[in-house]
Amino acid sequence: MVDKKKPTIGVLGIMQELYDKTYPNIVETQSNYVKGVIKELGDIAEFKFIKPARNRKDIEEIVQTYNNDKEIDGIMIMMLTYSPGQRIVPALKKNNLPIILANIQPLPSVTKDWDMELLTYNQGIHGAQDNMNAIVRLGVNCPVVTGNWKEEEFKNFVRDWSLAAQAAKACKNIRIAVVGRMPGMGDITFDSSALLKKLGVEIVDESMGKIYSYFEKVTKKEIEDVKAENAKNFEIDPKLKEDQHDFAAKFQVAIEKFLEDNSYDGYSIYFDSVKDDGRFEQLPLMAASNLMAKGYGYGAEGDALAATVVKIGHILGNNGHFTEMYAMDFERDSVFMSHMGEGNWKVARKDKPIKLIDRFLGIGDLNNPPTVVFNVQPGEGTITSLAPLSEGNFRLVVSKGEVIDSEDYPNVEMPYFHFKPDTGVRNAMTNWLKNGGTHHQCFNIGDTTRRWELFAKIVGIEYVRV
Repeated sequence: MVDKKKPTIGVLGIMQELYDKTYPNIVETQSNYVKGVIKELGDIAEFKFIKPARNRKDIEEIVQTYNNDKEIDGIMIMMLTYSPGQRIVPALKKNNLPIILANIQPLPSVTKDWDMELLTYNQGIHGAQDNMNAIVRLGVNCPVVTGNWKEEEFKNFVRDWSLAAQAAKACKNIRIAVVGRMPGMGDITFDSSALLKKLGVEIVDESMGKIYSYFEKVTKKEIEDVKAENAKNFEIDPKLKEDQHDFAAKFQVAIEKFLEDNSYDGYSIYFDSVKDDGRFEQLPLMAASNLMAKGYGYGAEGDALAATVVKIGHILGNNGHFTEMYAMDFERDSVFMSHMGEGNWKVARKDKPIKLIDRFLGIGDLNNPPTVVFNVQPGEGTITSLAPLSEGNFRLVVSKGEVIDSEDYPNVEMPYFHFKPDTGVRNAMTNWLKNGGTHHQCFNIGDTTRRWELFAKIVGIEYVRV
């Protein structure tokens, strides 16, 4: 199981010593303001606040402390009073964490009872202007959110940025295992050293033999534990034979132990690599679905980029789902989404059972692989591709739309759904193709487009919404 935790954000609250004599309680007052904001945002992230930064030395020490803290995903800057912009420059030149400027103030409105004290406590806007000018001139990516810190619009932006910062930091440690690649498949080929340089994601070529070494050691209890979990989560096909289910469970345990022991966050196995090994009876489709539900990244046919984007999708949207555009439906203005039999069943619709079926599959020339089948929950959704470009560059191609409440397709024995792009299927597909969007994608429930865009800006890759 992959642990999912809230982002951790360090708060850099900036003020200066100029007002100490006039307002002796200003440090305590503004510290309490920061603590109030942190409390309001408590369901979004864990926040760390050391003290107000009142001079250049304070700013440098606090920023350095956050950079040395392995738990910190990013820094939120708050102006507690005016402070000269040049004081922030030395600290940010050494900073390696994503930053955001929260352009907020303690009180939302200026009223007739305001005096110079309240004006001083709420003067952050002109300090934000001076400091942001310095940040812009440094060439540092720093999104800005302006608003009332108690309103949902502000909270939602901070949530999106915090998750993007968490995903960007996580990428620096992501490792993806690849066992074989489909020959000639173009959009899964890329420069893995360029991906390591851009995102920090490491791609490692592995073998079925290494997975088989785990397969041999799987115990009967481990197999029964998987089957018991399946019985809780799925409606199991009575035609599914016990030995088929046992083998699929054993394969799942072996892959999961292989991933855990070798610190992999995701994987991709090409089906002919399983067949050509000669020691496996079926393809590990059930394993792919269950391991995605546990938080692992997954891509089919040796697609490490798909496994990467699904893993990032777990962070940005809670549950990343691997999928593919199968066919266009011009009557519904939609794309029919599916794949060979792998899907994160945590995005399944809630009003119908998720099935584990006995399923014939000619691909791979092996025995019937137990397959998880479901239709995706209707409502808003986002589809994302991590597309390789020339000269070692990458682009996120993203489409937001609606999962249509469609009928069941009894002859489609794999996860499926209709996706209706906001821009229409004709425009969306044309622009998807023009921008090099790949044929394997990550799906997230809800609108995660801003999170993907913020993530792209943090890691320095292109973002296109179609």
